[in-house]
Amino acid sequence: MGRPVTKSELLSAAAENYEKMNELISSLTEKELSTPFDFPGKKEAHWQRDRNLRDILVHLYEWHMLLLEWVRANQRGENKPFLPEPYNWKTYGNMNVEFQKKHQDTTLEQAKEMLEKSHHEVMELAKTFSNDELFTKGVFKWVGGSALGSYFVSNTSSHYDWAVKKLKAHRKNCGQDSRIHYTGTRKPDDR
Repeated sequence: MGRPVTKSELLSAAAENYEKMNELISSLTEKELSTPFDFPGKKEAHWQRDRNLRDILVHLYEWHMLLLEWVRANQRGENKPFLPEPYNWKTYGNMNVEFQKKHQDTTLEQAKEMLEKSHHEVMELAKTFSNDELFTKGVFKWVGGSALGSYFVSNTSSHYDWAVKKLKAHRKNCGQDSRIHYTGTRKPDDR
């Protein structure tokens, strides 16, 4: 499926990718959970920033909270930007580092619970908007030149897909048998 462009596609893709991510997480071995992430040769900052599963989960949680707080504040009539000061779209990488640092005492179980709750809240909030409100540009002045739905897509299905790719890369680095799917089953054609 391509990037969602309707409310139903958004809700479906977000639910599917969240489930896919959780299936992968539940199939991680103790070795994969205890081995720090290491992605030599990867240039993007996030490959070096996130050191474990908790870091990924709190990253997703914090971005959910950005979305929830932004939408709710603007619905109340507050003129709140999506990214908090002093960050902007050129410096949000620094914000991501601060999120990671902020949660060094958060346990993996806490991170899982926080993400589950925030995912549910984001999905419920998305359901309150019509298709036009989500995917027509200019409906809400506070969204700027984008459609509100693009923020929901970026913070759900696309972000979950990012997490799956990162976790699969970590699994590969840990030496996981390449014939094993994230569901823990062998491909039928592999012998």
